[in-house]
Formats: sequence, C-alpha cells, structure tokens
Amino acid sequence: MKRLNTKELVLIAVFSAVIAVFSQFIIPFPSGIPITMQTFIIALSGYCLGSIKGSASVLVYIALGIIGAPVFSGFRGGLGVVFDITGGFIIGFIPMAFLCGIHTDKKMLRILFGIVGILICHIFGIIWFSFYSENLLNSFFTASLPYLLKDFISVFSAVLVSEKIKDYRRKNRLTQEAFGRLLGVSPQAISKWEREECYPDITFLPA
Repeated sequence: MKRLNTKELVLIAVFSAVIAVFSQFIIPFPSGIPITMQTFIIALSGYCLGSIKGSASVLVYIALGIIGAPVFSGFRGGLGVVFDITGGFIIGFIPMAFLCGIHTDKKMLRILFGIVGILICHIFGIIWFSFYSENLLNSFFTASLPYLLKDFISVFSAVLVSEKIKDYRRKNRLTQEAFGRLLGVSPQAISKWEREECYPDITFLPA
C-alpha cells in the first residue's frame, strides 16, 4: 500500500470535519436514534475518496469522538457514546464507507455496493441495539426499519444528481468552467462528477 501524500491526508481530514458537521443535523425520533445526514456524507466520503481514504476519514471522525471532541450527533463526545445504543451504527460507518468507495465502471454495481454498505451498517446497529433491548427482532423494527428508506435515498441521490448535472450541462452546451461558475464549484469537480469518480454534495448546490 502506497503512502498517502499531503493532499490525500488533507482530504481525509476535511471529510472527517464535514462528517462531524453533518452529524449535527438531527431530527429526534422516539427510538432514541435521531434521523441525521450521516449516512449521506459517509457514502459521499467513500464515493469521493475511494475505499481506503473514505474509510480512513470515518476512522478519524470516530477517533476524534472517542477522545472527547463533540463530533457525534447532538454535539456529544467520549467513549461512552460509542458504547451507547447507537454505537453499532457508528462502527458500521467504517465498512459502509469502504464499500461505497469500491471502484467499478458499472453504475449498478456502485449502487449495489452502497446498498450492501448500508445493510452492513444496519446489521452492526441492530446487534448493538439488541444488547439494550434484549431482542433482535425488536431492535430491527425500532433501530433499523424506520431509517432504511432514508438511508437508501442518501446513496441514490448523489448518483442521480451527478447524472442530472451532466445532462443539463451538455443540453445547454455549457463548458465545465461555465457550469462550475454557475454552481459555485471548480471545473475539476464538474469533470470528476461526469467521469463518476465522485459525487456532489447536494446540500451545497444552489436551489
């Protein structure tokens, strides 16, 4: 495995910080597990950085939380959060990012890897939650099922937005530079989206 260069290390750090920010967009839920934007940004880190660097950004995020930085949802930090009812999902983010980052030229395979990553993350979460509920089935209905649709959409949305951007630019005969100025991003980012090397963060695109 080659050593990471400075640019790659910076990207890992940036995505770790972005994951921390997105973790604070929460909607409380009766199960005690809030609805967050975490799955979207975790998938995006894998798609943009690849398996190794994407999962590394998640590891850095988790490590920051464990040592006490308030990066987990609700501005929480500390080892106790990992051992709380949502700890399984936090650990499950690592294989999820890795699977989303697997490179393949076939779009359906990338989507499939993302879905498998979400399912593995949920399996970690269900098992962990069952230590508190003492029932796997109840854990599935409480901690997993209500969130699955949102998590699937999180993966699909980035792919769909990428395709829409490419079609719109070509239909209107915009150069990558012109379209980049329109969206407020670099032409290099547009190029990567169209080559499907990474996917856009839809929350930063103008309405």
